[in-house]
Amino acid sequence: MHARGFTLIEMMVVVVILAVMAATVALSLAGAGGERQLERDAQRLRALVSYACERAELTGRPIGLSLLASGFVFSEHLRTEWKPLADGELRPRKWTTGAIAHLSRDGVAVAVGTSAPDEPQLACFSSGELTPFRLDLALVDHADGWRLEGTPDGALTLDHRDAR
Repeated sequence: MHARGFTLIEMMVVVVILAVMAATVALSLAGAGGERQLERDAQRLRALVSYACERAELTGRPIGLSLLASGFVFSEHLRTEWKPLADGELRPRKWTTGAIAHLSRDGVAVAVGTSAPDEPQLACFSSGELTPFRLDLALVDHADGWRLEGTPDGALTLDHRDAR
């Protein structure tokens, strides 16, 4: 009885094939990684704004949103001032992609700075209303991106902007 196993050459061929396949997958994922993360950032922001508006209606207190160059911060209106929310679902978040945010209200650009302003740029009110806005998110060297729009009745739409 003669036992036969794999030769060293056969093992090396299998390893090379697996390495080529792994490299192909890694390169295809890396190319679209930033765009996918940008999409996730946009979808996450839409979901969080929707949640903030529902919470404002339930608690009877307005919830504000301040957009920053590095991310965004939610705050709650307590008596006479806005207090940033530090934990929970509405905790401060950073853009995972280094996104560039362009915010406008009624067609007028709103400054997006490095620190949160004293009063938020957008607010969800206890009545169910929302400050109407348009937010464009894009990557540094890409013309396409995502647009999140909010209407006074609290409706949110998220659309992909394709520059092609």
